[in-house]
Amino acid sequence: MRNVFPVLTVVAVILGIWYLACVPMNIKTALTNAERAGAEVSVAGAKERRDLSAMALAVANPAQWGDTLVQSKPRLPAPHQVAVELWQTTVEKKITSKRSLVFHGWITLSATLLGFAIGTAAGIMLAIGIVHSRAMDMSVMPWAIASQTIPVLAIAPMIIVVFNSIGIQGLIPKAIISAYLSFFPVVVGMVKGLRSPSAMQLDQMRTWGASAAQSFWTLRLPSSVPYLFTSLKIGIAASLVGAIVGELPTGAVRGLGARLLTGSYYGQTIQIWSALFATAILAACLVAIIGGVERVTLKKMGYGK
Repeated sequence: MRNVFPVLTVVAVILGIWYLACVPMNIKTALTNAERAGAEVSVAGAKERRDLSAMALAVANPAQWGDTLVQSKPRLPAPHQVAVELWQTTVEKKITSKRSLVFHGWITLSATLLGFAIGTAAGIMLAIGIVHSRAMDMSVMPWAIASQTIPVLAIAPMIIVVFNSIGIQGLIPKAIISAYLSFFPVVVGMVKGLRSPSAMQLDQMRTWGASAAQSFWTLRLPSSVPYLFTSLKIGIAASLVGAIVGELPTGAVRGLGARLLTGSYYGQTIQIWSALFATAILAACLVAIIGGVERVTLKKMGYGK
């Protein structure tokens, strides 16, 4: 309970701020709806409302506050609206339905996991080469850093177009974009981990007559495991972002990115926010799974209790 109470307090504060923000964000639509229903409002007319700020309108029309929390297409949906949409599109829909977030989440998850696997493998191999070859350290590492300065929104359409030109569509292009975002944290973490043994430890391995390969497998690689898992947590989240970004340029009809697109096309802000929360929940689950594997692995290796 001592650890739960601060978390619940922060969540309650966030929800309170969220509900309060809905009032000024949605007040103009609430006033329009009230006028159409024949109710009296303190600020009538579209021109007068344009001249006043949203906060001023909210303060002047407390009777319309309730309507700001129940609109079908609000500028900012209320928390309970997002929660209801999440429930309806996960629990109440068949997972094969095109309106199910579970269905769309699986499409995005497939690209995420494939891209994460590719990015992790590429990152580990690059890190090993960088640590053991000064030439790769001087040449590859600067390029790896420079690659992350290119906005993924700029490079994603290029990757999609290139793969489409050779007849490859669907999962693979999205996985490549995911790998592009996820490999860099793995490279950095593994390089740091492989170089974490001290000079004294390396000298001791040489004193025992260990070869470079023996030093790698018995000293460098075990020392890098904690760094690797930290990188993997960052990499899996980045991979999920890459998969969603990969769905946007293609006008995809499946995946969480597709839900964001269709929501923006038709002004369905509740759908957009529910897809965003589904993405956050999926990312949290993936990170938690890696964290669980990390605890088991490090415990077996003797790191901590």
